[in-house]
Amino acid sequence: MRTKLRSIFRQNRFWAGLLLAQFVLFFCLSKIPAVVKFFQEFFEYQKLLHQKLFRDLPFSAGDIFYVFLSLALVYLLLKTLRRHTRNAALRTLLVMLNTLYFFYQIFWGMLYFQTPVSAQFPTRKVERQDAEQLAIVYLRRCRETRKLVQEDRYGVFKVYNRAGLERSILKEQKSLPGTINQKQATGVNNIKPSLFSPVMSYTGILGYYNPFTAEAQYNPLLPSSQLPFTLAHESAHQLGYAREHEANFVGYLIGKNAANADLRYSTEYYTLKALLGSLVQENPEFVKAVIRSYSAGMKRDRLAEKMFVRRHEGVLDVFFGFTNDLFLKSNQQEGSITYSYFVDLLLQYEMAEK
Repeated sequence: MRTKLRSIFRQNRFWAGLLLAQFVLFFCLSKIPAVVKFFQEFFEYQKLLHQKLFRDLPFSAGDIFYVFLSLALVYLLLKTLRRHTRNAALRTLLVMLNTLYFFYQIFWGMLYFQTPVSAQFPTRKVERQDAEQLAIVYLRRCRETRKLVQEDRYGVFKVYNRAGLERSILKEQKSLPGTINQKQATGVNNIKPSLFSPVMSYTGILGYYNPFTAEAQYNPLLPSSQLPFTLAHESAHQLGYAREHEANFVGYLIGKNAANADLRYSTEYYTLKALLGSLVQENPEFVKAVIRSYSAGMKRDRLAEKMFVRRHEGVLDVFFGFTNDLFLKSNQQEGSITYSYFVDLLLQYEMAEK
């Protein structure tokens, strides 16, 4: 019995050491540009394979995977509380963590270290006035595009053709500027509503990308003003943009000139909110003046968003906001509450276009 326990202990020590070695290995690999480039090229093949493999399922395979994974982790953690099953359960848990971490890194994690999108632009100093001027431009665009979209019986913007919206996003992916985007659009629709949407509404999470299945999940209960841009953002992850604010920027490029009015309005509205969010500390009076200049339809959309948030406020929102902030910072990104990197990319792009 003692011999068996010593053997299990040695195995557990091996798997724990292997997990630590993986942390060190991938950290070191992330510092080598040629290796990061290899993983970028590998992702191009992997994403096409996974998207084709899972696209025809009417549900999110990734969500089902997460459900079974969560149940397995809870089961193993409970097993570790019992003395006679603790060591065997810990070994299985360590094997799972090693496997998950390895595939996460080769499928997705290394993409956080690819060359930033900002490297595509010449360095220019961005002034507050630039953001203010662009906010005025997007206020005008929002007011005009808002006239083209449909409303529900309360006069709030409503997306009625979600399939058409998804097709438009896939089409616009192929029109991204070649000077910025070198990633291949697959044309495969692997965008799916999340199975966890009722819970997501209480977490502040609008959507997420599953690196194991290349599926883009979104919360179908979102206000329509947020939904199209959320889909564009998640589709940017599917292209291979791991950083959140870069996915926002690519989502903006997907939607800014889209023929689909729903997608264009949601993109313009998000862009306007981002610009105002970056200015609210420095020039709150300007922000208030812009909001007062919203069209009646935009004001109804804004109220609908605020009511949605108010109905779903709670502990989960605070917890997931905190954990998401930590996750972003652990992957060399800004926290979840800042617009600065997206707005900087936006202003650099707009200035280059002039």
